[in-house]
Amino acid sequence: MRRASTAWGTPAPRSLPDRPGKGRQHHHDVLRLPQPGPRIGAGPVSTVINEAVRDADVLPERIKHFPFPFSGDIYRYSANVEPSRKEVSTEAGAWGGRLLHIDEHYLAELKDRDEVLERDPSRLQVLPHMRPAVWDAICTLLPALAEEYPDTVSFTREGDLCRWRNSLQNLDVEFTVGDDSSLPMGPLRFLGSQIQDDLVFLDHRQDALWLDAGVVTFAADWSVGFDVGMKFLEVHHPVPRVKEEKIVSRAEQFLMRLQPGEQYRRTNWTLTIDRRLDTSTETYPNWAHDRMTIADDPALPDRLHLRVEIQHMIRLPHSGAVLFMIRSYLLPLRDIARVPVWRQNMGRVLAELPDDMAEYKGIIHYRKAASDWLLSA
Repeated sequence: MRRASTAWGTPAPRSLPDRPGKGRQHHHDVLRLPQPGPRIGAGPVSTVINEAVRDADVLPERIKHFPFPFSGDIYRYSANVEPSRKEVSTEAGAWGGRLLHIDEHYLAELKDRDEVLERDPSRLQVLPHMRPAVWDAICTLLPALAEEYPDTVSFTREGDLCRWRNSLQNLDVEFTVGDDSSLPMGPLRFLGSQIQDDLVFLDHRQDALWLDAGVVTFAADWSVGFDVGMKFLEVHHPVPRVKEEKIVSRAEQFLMRLQPGEQYRRTNWTLTIDRRLDTSTETYPNWAHDRMTIADDPALPDRLHLRVEIQHMIRLPHSGAVLFMIRSYLLPLRDIARVPVWRQNMGRVLAELPDDMAEYKGIIHYRKAASDWLLSA
């Protein structure tokens, strides 16, 4: 049995400066809580099954396990919080039966994360008081992954001594809970090297939540390096329509009422050009120009992806921190169109979406082209 060893280091946290002329922009939504009125938009997905597309010989796994977010033709900010590990049937298959999901992109996405962190260590942030929360997450998520994939990974613990084995990575490592030096790459980077989710840690103090740690390499146009140390309400201030409806304040109250060990989830969506998980603010110059040209690109159905995030919220049992997990899935429009109900729903949602929401999501310049293709495909 070998101990963990790596040349990786965990840098001191640092914040990112404002981007000249750009300011802070985010193209993600906020936690939305149950409220009176009819449900529209993203929510528990329809269980109506189209047998024509359920044939295993027709649809690949990437479509069958995709968490399609639209249950109708109109999308608005609405309630879509539900307990985690509840399987949701869709017109193509099902998703959500597990807290953590290992798919065909596992090794490739973890390789991408490693490369992002090598280029930009600011994507990993841990304020000193959040060290116990990181260890709490390790002792929560690794056993959960081992329970859900016993033929792939295993976790054993005797006192504070743990052993983790991952057959996909040919990894067999021992570490001691609470001893950062037992994981030379650092506890949070190690955890991020084992699961595909981005991780954000919220500290509960002064009757508020504070974003005080995280490893986020696949952000949808935001920056953990910029947001670290901010209050939950400050992080979500740019989101349109939510202030008037007090959505963010209700979300924070919901999270602060979570009991130790409780787990909930929600979905969020946007569009991404090409199979690019890393669309963080730091990489904006690398992909922003594509938003202006993709509408006229004949390859739009293959390049434009529906990006869906499954976001789990867990009150960690020992530290009391709230762990916010973000797992991102990408599926091109051409694959969406293989499921007739998805094609129609997404096309109509994009056509009807109000301009301020389309602008915030960064899709205002090409959402019509996407809608037109879907509805005519």
